[in-house]
Amino acid sequence: MSSPKFATLRYTALRIGLFVACFAVVWGLAYVRVIPLAVGAANTVWLLLLAIVISAPLSFVLLRKQRDAMSEQIVAKVDRQRERLAASASQEDGLQ
Repeated sequence: MSSPKFATLRYTALRIGLFVACFAVVWGLAYVRVIPLAVGAANTVWLLLLAIVISAPLSFVLLRKQRDAMSEQIVAKVDRQRERLAASASQEDGLQ
């Protein structure tokens, strides 16, 4: 795995890519009439919702490592922020 510095960016890009791939597959299936088309202008909304429903569980399974790396990155940032806040608070208490 590459640098954990960009874990959130990598996960987000992969998640969007997976959604786009699912949308392309759903659109292709609708184009060849394997799945039903919605009525009128609702076709795009129907295809978007179907792609979201399909991509969500796929990303949960396929992007587990990237999601864990992103979680570690976020936890590290939150811990650093808490340490800074605690240091700042103790420094203010020392002045009084």
